[in-house]
Amino acid sequence: MATSRRVSRVSALIKREVSQLLCHEIKDDRVGAGMVSVTDVVVSGDLQHAKIFVSIYGSDEARAETMEGLASSSGFVRRELGQRVRLRRTPEVIFLEDRSIERGDRVLTLLTQLNQDRPLGEEEE
Repeated sequence: MATSRRVSRVSALIKREVSQLLCHEIKDDRVGAGMVSVTDVVVSGDLQHAKIFVSIYGSDEARAETMEGLASSSGFVRRELGQRVRLRRTPEVIFLEDRSIERGDRVLTLLTQLNQDRPLGEEEE
């Protein structure tokens, strides 16, 4: 049980630090400030790998460009994490795009459309 508590604590620390890095310190123009947010961090049980899920606002082209920028800055992010989070070994950083917010929005839109398309008499049944 202690291992999972430690992993979740490390995940929360990494999420906080990477969020700050995205806002203030990554200088790559492809990573637009304010357009990227960290939604989740999944750290492996041995603390060797960290999957960082990010939500990106913008067109498909802008998202692809941002993901390229994040991939190229993963070494910098790992180095910074090594200095900020005290661990024996700094986990390898992998950025993944999280589209769950987009999917949720699409589902809500479809549900609203279905509700509007329904004839008035069906609501009471």
